Order: sequence, then structure tokens, then C-alpha cells
Amino acid sequence: MNIERFQTELQKNDIHLTQKQLDQFETYWKMLVKWNEKINLTAITEREEVYLKHFYDSLTGAFYFPFVQKENDPAPTLCDVGAGAGFPSIPIKIAFPHLQVTIVDSLKKRITFLEELAKELQLENVHFYHDRAETFGQNPLHREKYDIVTARAVARLSVLSELCLPLVKKNGYFIAFKGSSGKEELVEAQKALSILGAHTENVHHFHLPIEDSERTLLIFKKDKQTPKKYPRKPGVPSKNPL
Repeated sequence: MNIERFQTELQKNDIHLTQKQLDQFETYWKMLVKWNEKINLTAITEREEVYLKHFYDSLTGAFYFPFVQKENDPAPTLCDVGAGAGFPSIPIKIAFPHLQVTIVDSLKKRITFLEELAKELQLENVHFYHDRAETFGQNPLHREKYDIVTARAVARLSVLSELCLPLVKKNGYFIAFKGSSGKEELVEAQKALSILGAHTENVHHFHLPIEDSERTLLIFKKDKQTPKKYPRKPGVPSKNPL
């Protein structure tokens, strides 16, 4: 996906990027390639593939969920769990700079990259934490503090729900970016979602342009507080999903 097609496809979904934002995406790609030579951030480094499979793919969340700031309301808070090289939260932050973004990842090298990236892109109100999601979700400074929690390519939904929903405030949202397995994962995650206090708000199936690969965006709304015992200790959710 070249930059012109990137712009056009986003405009079809009412996302209009300024020249500054386009420059930020180009800097992002360059830094990703440079840092990827030192640490393993992504297997995808070719420019047009990064724009399609990372940048555009991350922004598809905004096609179906309003990341806008309502009048007289504080800026929405977003926490991205296991962001890796910054997806989907950094592209969303570039497109919606008013968001207050928190990123947690278990690998210090990735956090170091993201900190340098945020400086280079001059992003404000972005905070980074080197931590396991299971520990982070039990931290009273972060537990049930976020309007929106996102995750992309981290774990199966039955596991991911336990890592993410404890961070979502009541009446907030958890957005899971999935591929073709989204439907199947949703079925097996029903028990976990119920225990953790959420219900399925929307399920969106679509295909990426050009390569036509299948995507599923799952949006959950949190109805009640998550029981204090969740998330369980590091490693337990993946070994013994709810």
C-alpha cells in the first residue's frame, strides 16, 4: 500500500491525515526498519507492507469505534497491552493525537524503542511501562482506570480477556484486533468474558485492501467490575484459560 492509497482508504472511512501526521508515519516506518536491525520488532519491514499490515491495519479500529473526544469531556484514556512495536496504539495516537495513551509490554527492548519513537514523533501524553500484563492489571494505579483497552496479535481471546479486562473501567471498552480466527475465539471466550464482567458489543468482519486477508474486530463493553482475583499470576492465564 503506497502512501497515496493509504490516504485514500483512510479518507473513505472519514480519517483525514494532515501533512504532519503523514510525516510521522513515514518517520515511524524508517525508525522501525532501523531498530529492527538491532532487535526483533517485526518480520514485516518493506515499506508498502508496513503501511498496509501495520499502519492501516491498526487504524481499522477507528472505522468501527469512535476515538473522538466528546465536548466538555476529558480526553479518552487508552491502554495497549502487549503493543510490541507499537501496534495498534501508536498509529491510533498519530491519527487521534488528543488520546491519552499508555503502553505496557513485557520486553524492555521494545519499550526502549517505543520511548525513542515517541520522542522522535513528538507525541504527547504517551506513557510506557515494562511489565507483564498480569502484574500490571493488579496494580491499583492502573486497574480499571482506562476508557479503552486494545490488543493486537497477543494471545487467544480467552487468555487475552483476562489480561485486558481488569484494566478497563466500568462502562469502558476492550477492543481485540483479530484475523480469521476471531469468530472461533469469540465462541470459546464466552465464559471468560462473563466472569470478567463484559459482553460483546460488536463484531466486525472485513478484508484488508490489496491482499484481501480476513480481519475481525471484536468490541466488548464492561458492565461490572472484574473480580479481584483476576488477572491471575504471570503465566497462569495462558496455561489455564478461563
